[in-house]
Amino acid sequence: MKTITSTQTRSKNGNRHKTALLVTEDDLLVDLAYHNVPPSLLIKFSERIVQPYYSGNLTAAIQDLLQKALAEQQPIHVHITPAPYCNLTARMEN
Repeated sequence: MKTITSTQTRSKNGNRHKTALLVTEDDLLVDLAYHNVPPSLLIKFSERIVQPYYSGNLTAAIQDLLQKALAEQQPIHVHITPAPYCNLTARMEN
């Protein structure tokens, strides 16, 4: 989570006051607009996913599905070690 800090200097009655604002990414909300989405797709999504699993809350459904999609894309690091009986330096014969 990234933190954004903003410092402002305000003059009040001739005195200078510094105000610090500390904001995290979770505090910054974004409004989304969808373009060129067929109404039939949105209706099916609402009927099959949003209504039964998210109590009709489209925003909660989209947030949850985005988080699940990101979690599924986490890289999996696999280290493959050849078995001791494998001869990886074998040469092909003509």
